[in-house]
Amino acid sequence: MRSELSGAPADPETLRSFIADGLERARNRTHALTDCDEEDLLKQHSPLMSPLVWDLAHVGSQEELWLVRDVGKMEPLRCDLDQMYDAFQHPRSSRTTLPLLSPQESRKYIAEVRDKALDILQRTPLEGSPLVNRGFAFGMIIQHEQQHDETMLATHQLRIGTPVLHGQPFAPGVGPQDLHALPQEVLIPSGPFTMGTSVEPWALDNERPSHTVDVPAYWIDTLPVTNGAYRHFIDDGGYRNPRWWTPEGWDHCRGAGLAAPKYWERDGDGWSRTRFGVVEPVPDDEPVQHVCWFEADAYARWTGRRLPTEAEWEKAARFDPRSGRSRRYPWGDEDPAPHYANLGGSALRPAPAGSFPAGASPLGVRQLIGDVWEWVSSDFRPYPGFTAFPYPEYSEVFFGSDYKVLRGGSWAADPAACRGTFRNWDYPIRRQIFTGFRTARDVTPVEGG
Repeated sequence: MRSELSGAPADPETLRSFIADGLERARNRTHALTDCDEEDLLKQHSPLMSPLVWDLAHVGSQEELWLVRDVGKMEPLRCDLDQMYDAFQHPRSSRTTLPLLSPQESRKYIAEVRDKALDILQRTPLEGSPLVNRGFAFGMIIQHEQQHDETMLATHQLRIGTPVLHGQPFAPGVGPQDLHALPQEVLIPSGPFTMGTSVEPWALDNERPSHTVDVPAYWIDTLPVTNGAYRHFIDDGGYRNPRWWTPEGWDHCRGAGLAAPKYWERDGDGWSRTRFGVVEPVPDDEPVQHVCWFEADAYARWTGRRLPTEAEWEKAARFDPRSGRSRRYPWGDEDPAPHYANLGGSALRPAPAGSFPAGASPLGVRQLIGDVWEWVSSDFRPYPGFTAFPYPEYSEVFFGSDYKVLRGGSWAADPAACRGTFRNWDYPIRRQIFTGFRTARDVTPVEGG
């Protein structure tokens, strides 16, 4: 059985099966995303992204480092690959110049690593040191591979040519059947709540430790901002008016020639978009995606609102006013399921705004998990009492004002790499990732009594 606030079974044998299933699910997804022509795997589809074949071997390299060598204490398989597949040694734009493993060699290598990792899983006590307790290192590798699978989906979106990916329909009953009755915004009451976690066994270092944050009352959008709403910002000249942009944002807007979300093109009086090689009308009812932080911030200013802080976002997603505690997810402590959130990548798109009523927070905020990563106003900073684990390069080297925080997970994120405490981050100019946002505002003196 699982403890109330954990994402991994407590029983050791059940935990081993849980880990093995997670490893297999991630690997199956990796193989599906690299099941294309060798030319497409080797090609640099954008200087922003690695060649797909680099990601393919990189997930095996990290698995070898952490599971085979560190946890298993076994002899290295391929020391010669360490530097080539070290993300800090080579920027994405230069990885095609490296003597990368071929697709066939990459698949053989990651299969050999996986065989050893599964053997190590069966003989490793999943308790004791922080690296193995409750299977942390295995969970870290599962999350790492799923994060690269999401990255590979972003690369596929940038591909030019015949699409190879086809989305699945949403399950019946998850659509926005009560959209007309939903309020535009929800009031989150003032007071303290527990942010972060000290008990989630697979939580990464930047999610830790749990700490109390006192948040003044605020209003937050019930739903993510939609394409239809964002279109009004465009039509009102939002991209041509510096009034709505920070000075840095306006410089970027002008320098990059921004005029609409990435992949949008004018189509007569309307807009079309290219989604995994298919040109289609932009659906008004979907959460907007492929906007950078500067665009999200400008839109919020245009509406007279603002982006929520990271603490505000997490309180809206986790705080239960009835019990006074923070839940793992908006809907409770249960792991994600298809009726709660749009995760896992099968749909290849966000669900219509207002979907997944079963996944709403206690105060009625919807789609906080899945659909789009949501930009918040906060810089990526450590929590009080932060300790780098198991290596500084996972989080610590990124802390500072250069990066903005993203919360909630997109439709492309896997449930293993997405939870109410999970923190993502990126440069405020990034648009190729599956990012959107919602807005917030302060409580006025009249509303506050």
